[in-house]
Amino acid sequence: MDAYAVGVLTNMGLFAFVALSAYLLLVAGEMSFGQQAFFGVGAYAAGVGTALWALPLWLALLLGMAVGAGTALLVGLPTVRLRGLYFAMATLAAAEMVRIFFEVFRYRREVAGRLVGPDGTQGFQEIRWVFERGIEPLGYLGLIYAILGLLVLGLVLLERAPLGVAVRMVGEDPELAAVLGVDVTRLKLGVAAAAGAVAALGGGLYAHHNTYVEPRNFDIMLGVHSLAYALVGGLGTVMGPLLGVGLDVGLLEGSRVVRGYRMIVFGGLVALLLLVRPRGLLDEATVHRLGRLRRRPRPGVPGGAPAG
Repeated sequence: MDAYAVGVLTNMGLFAFVALSAYLLLVAGEMSFGQQAFFGVGAYAAGVGTALWALPLWLALLLGMAVGAGTALLVGLPTVRLRGLYFAMATLAAAEMVRIFFEVFRYRREVAGRLVGPDGTQGFQEIRWVFERGIEPLGYLGLIYAILGLLVLGLVLLERAPLGVAVRMVGEDPELAAVLGVDVTRLKLGVAAAAGAVAALGGGLYAHHNTYVEPRNFDIMLGVHSLAYALVGGLGTVMGPLLGVGLDVGLLEGSRVVRGYRMIVFGGLVALLLLVRPRGLLDEATVHRLGRLRRRPRPGVPGGAPAG
């Protein structure tokens, strides 16, 4: 596999985490423009873990997830009772506050004769855990997709569990869910924390892939794209955000034909789909129809029509 294809597939895998993060909140009925903040928190926290504290990668990623979930809870506590545009604007404001914090955050230590660590607007360099261990790009790509696969499997199982049903119920009609005994506020805070952890996990992997991050890597455009991936792909299944990432990063950015017009084409696609399919390509109705087709008995097998 050539380096260009590996690069595109790597970007698809990394941005899938922040897309899944936005998807979790959308399913719970909230639209967030701020998931890039937790992506950045995970990148910085995991980078500090390996570059400054000499933690193994898996422990640094867990650290990033914990900090991302905690940050999401701090944002969620004052905003969880807001709805619609008010919640979206509050998450955007919080994300900008986090980005500005990174512009003034400095925590540097001498490692192997060099000053290493976050340095405000100069960014965070020397996150070299992957290169120091001789991991090739293709090997790191495999690691990203292995972690992503486990995450997707976990979310699929969660969606089929009573907790997943409760989350969708809250997203569809929070008042009815409250009447049926669901603690809406606590559930939304839990979803916000989980979404923060998922985005932070992607951010930690992103930092170790790039070896360098800076505050502008986590600006509003990343948040807009993550939201768009979930809306385009569809809210009926966890595979929806992955489809959205594949359409933008895989098809449009990966294509040498429309790559220069990627933002225009993707923006037009989002606008069109929001008009004709407001819940995305893989919305709940489509997923239900696909499920019925898969379960339909085939001719010639028990329960189906007789063969011949």
